[in-house]
Order: sequence, then C-alpha cells, then structure tokens
Amino acid sequence: MSFQSQSIQTSDCVATSNFNAEGREFSRSRGYTDKPERCPSYRQASDFEIFNLHPSIMAGVRALGYTVPTPIQSRAIPPILQGRDIIGLAQTGTGKTAAFILPILERLRSGSRGHVRALVISPTRELAEQTCEVSNHLGRGTGLRSTAIYGGVSMEQQNQDLHGGADIIAACPGRLLDHLWKGTIDLSEMEILVIDEADRMFDMGFLPDIRNVLRCILHKHQTLLFSATMPADIGRLVREIMHDPVTVQVDRQLPAKTVSHVLYPVPQHLKINLLKEILNTTKTDSVLVFTRTKYGAERVARQLARYGYRTTSLQGNLSQNQRQAALAGFRNGSIKVLVATDIAARGIDVLSISHVINYDMPESTDDYIHRIGRTGRVNKSGAALTFVTGADSDKIYSLERLLGTRLERLTLQDFDYNKPAPDKERRISYLSRRPGQRILKKPTFRKQMAGL
Repeated sequence: MSFQSQSIQTSDCVATSNFNAEGREFSRSRGYTDKPERCPSYRQASDFEIFNLHPSIMAGVRALGYTVPTPIQSRAIPPILQGRDIIGLAQTGTGKTAAFILPILERLRSGSRGHVRALVISPTRELAEQTCEVSNHLGRGTGLRSTAIYGGVSMEQQNQDLHGGADIIAACPGRLLDHLWKGTIDLSEMEILVIDEADRMFDMGFLPDIRNVLRCILHKHQTLLFSATMPADIGRLVREIMHDPVTVQVDRQLPAKTVSHVLYPVPQHLKINLLKEILNTTKTDSVLVFTRTKYGAERVARQLARYGYRTTSLQGNLSQNQRQAALAGFRNGSIKVLVATDIAARGIDVLSISHVINYDMPESTDDYIHRIGRTGRVNKSGAALTFVTGADSDKIYSLERLLGTRLERLTLQDFDYNKPAPDKERRISYLSRRPGQRILKKPTFRKQMAGL
C-alpha cells in the first residue's frame, strides 16, 4: 500500500485535496493561508443537511442537539462517505467521534445486518464506551447495533452481546484479541476500520496488539485514523496500512482557543493546600484534576473528601464498575471534582467541565493537549491551571514554545508559600539539637521559583 497523503493546510483547517481540481491546485501552489475562508476548497457547512445523510440518521443528529458541524466534521465526513482512507488530526473536544460515526452509519445503513461491519479500536475502556454510546444515540433510528468490548469485565456477558448481533464494535486491543483468538468475533465481513486516538494507542504500548489485529484482516477495507496528535514515529505503520490517505487537520494540533492557560508555581508539599484554596475562591462548574500517578489521584481525592468536597478518583486501581460509577457521578453533577490520571484524558465528554487543573505537570506537550481538551469543548470557555515546581522548567519551556507565548504566573494573595513540609520541619528541629551540626538555610519560595 502506498502513502501519499494529500492535504491543504490553513491555520484553522487542513481541507482535503480530493474535492476538486481547484483544491489540488491550491495545495501545490500556495499550501498555506492564515485565513481559512481564502482557501478555495473551504466550505463552511451551515448545518448537517449538506452531507445528505439518511433521515433516520438526521433524527439522531437532531436528538443530540447537533446544529452546525465542527471543522473536523465538515472536512472529514465527505471523503469518508466517498470511501477514502483518512488521517484525521484534531484536538479532543472538536467532534472527532461523530466525524467518523456519522459516515459509518450512513455507509452501513444499507446491506446485511448482524455481523461486524465496522471496528473502532480505542486505547481505553472509557473511550470505547463513549464511542459505543454516541453510535447508539446517533444510529437509534437505523437499526444498527453497537457494542463495547474491553477487559476487566466478564467475557461471557460480552459473548451474549455479540451473539445478539453487533454491526459496530468499539474495542480495546487486548480484549479484542482475546475474542478473535476464541472465535467469538469474526472480522471477515468488516468494511471499515477506525484507529481512534492513534498516538495514545502507540504511547500505551498497543502497537504489537494492533499489528496482531491487522493480521486478522486480510481483505480490502477502508481505514480511518483519528487523533489529536500524530507523532512522526507512527508514519511507518501508516504507510503499511493505509492507501492514498487524505489528511484532514484542524487547528494545527494546538489547544482550543476557548481555553485560557495559567501557571501556579508552588512547592510540592503545598500543592494540596493550594488546590483547596483555589477551589474555595474560584467560581467553577465541574473540575477535573490530573495527577501523575494513580496513588496520587487516590490520595488527593481522599484529602479533598476529608474537607467536604464532593469528589472521587478515576485511576487504574478501580474496578470497571467503580470507574463507571465515578464517571456517571461526574456527568450527573453529584461529583463536582474528579481526580484522575491520564487514563481520563481521552474519552470523557462532559460539557460542564469549567476547569482542568494539572496537579502534576504532564510529561509531554501532547499529554497537556489531551488533558485540557476536556474543557472549552464545543466553543464553551474553559480554564487550564497547572501547578509547577522548580523541577518543571524544561516542560514549561516546551509548553510555551507549543503555545507560542509566555504563560502568566499567578500566586494567591495571603497564601503561605514558605511554609515548610511537616516532616522536613521535624528533621531540621532534630538536627539543630546536635552539637556542631551545620544547618543550611532553605531558599525562600521566591528564590526557588525565580527561574520559572
């Protein structure tokens, strides 16, 4: 298979080049414009009627309150309907799921039922569940059935769901392979393969599993890759599995413009105190807090609950039922603060999230994009607050290069940033009683943070 991706890039979009000759000429002659409306192939859809979707699908669109297609939907849906392979690049919260689900429903509407005709591979259980939910809502009037397949739950129950006849499967790679090897999932009639959140899939080590899945698909099919970022190291796989793909890129992989960004320098041991102070003094709706580890998420959630906040954690130590209960509570508002690891950075679709707080600085700029993609969704405003220490200077530099601006550093008035950690305080007190022991004076907070 050949890899000759065609695209037309603007600051707001990369419009596909296969729509007309004018678009192809634009790609060759200019290649870039900072005004999307000046792109000759630019077409801003006023509503979903432009896609000529079947009335049964349009009923689902209206039921979910969709009115104007997002840029990724406007540019990805037409070539998918044409049967083209697609590389779709857009940050989270821009409607990527509907961008591939709607044309899949349209293409599968006619034809036989009761066997797998579309497969969506997802990196997390939460994202698989969300994809299945969106598919079932949008396709309610089509008679097409979707089911989610992932580990941590009984295979027997999943077997029963599969025996009932599933047209669309959203699956995590590991459990999908279990079913393929047991023969409980048959992909011989699959027409469309979607690899969703492709970069995260590869980051999580699923590349060998994906290759094993691909070995089970020997016939010609349409392949769609969707992700917020597309690192160069996955280009080899793209060249292997895709044929003449069209690249559709939105916002050049930058965070949504509706999100504000600010840094809060703070010593590590005072982060929980600062978090409580911000929650007390800031008007918020739902708040999503990210920690680096699952133990950190559990600890922070426990401390917040002790102070009366309606909070819980979402991390790898939870059972699937506990995860679903945490997400359900966060969606319905009974949980106001969700403390999570990066497992929650993909697939949480809660429009009421007003603030994302990075309790720990994310490891990469890609992770930052995915985390803050949970707020400022569908043109709603949001805020991204990041706690930083002196050890985060390199990460701050990379983040500011990505955003193209120096981020504002904020401190809270009347907050004691020089308060020592309790255990260190006790140790210094002990050392001071030893004859001849020299005690080095700890630098003040301002000196520690001067380089940030």
